[in-house]
Amino acid sequence: MDASAILVLVALYAIPMIFAITLHEAAHGYVARHFGDYTAYQAGRISLNPLNHIDPIGTLLVPVILVVTTAGQFVFGWAKPVPVNFSNLRDPKRDMLWVAAAGPGANLAMALLWAVVLKVVTMLPIHYFSVPMLRMAEGGVIINLGLMVLNLIPIPPLDGGRIAVSLLPNRLAYRFAMIEPYGFIIIIVLLATRSLSAVVWPVVQSCRNLIFAVLGLP
Repeated sequence: MDASAILVLVALYAIPMIFAITLHEAAHGYVARHFGDYTAYQAGRISLNPLNHIDPIGTLLVPVILVVTTAGQFVFGWAKPVPVNFSNLRDPKRDMLWVAAAGPGANLAMALLWAVVLKVVTMLPIHYFSVPMLRMAEGGVIINLGLMVLNLIPIPPLDGGRIAVSLLPNRLAYRFAMIEPYGFIIIIVLLATRSLSAVVWPVVQSCRNLIFAVLGLP
């Protein structure tokens, strides 16, 4: 891709990416507060202000690199993790599941919303903003599904890992949670070897195809 095409892709994907990451993290904090932990609320992290959530590497650098290297076909990132003190939850082991699931749930909701936007744009008469809106909406679907699937991988500290800890019997949950200090190293290795995209991308494509089929999108 030439420089102008890269700039266009980055510009079109910036808004969906920022919304995807911001609402993902805010959802964690909101559900944690609902179940009794006010740590994120007191830290000002239950907010729709992207500046409260942006991580320079995960929110900016990594997504831009992936847009450039994959032409926008595989994009994800992360924000500063919302602080959650699980011991403050009314039932820590049970409620951990809902706090963890809130982020991917928010991404699924946004993927569906962007798909609806895509459907509406295809039904409107073609105008100057049709193509940019189509690209942005398509990007919004892929980005949110990518974040959802990635975060549901059962590796602590990803949301899927915390969900697994919540569901496993206490003894197994304790042992499984001990993986957490090495979780990001495992993820980086999987990313570097392209094993991560080999797992995540087919699931993202299947989810996308299902949503598009339901909405009658090509």
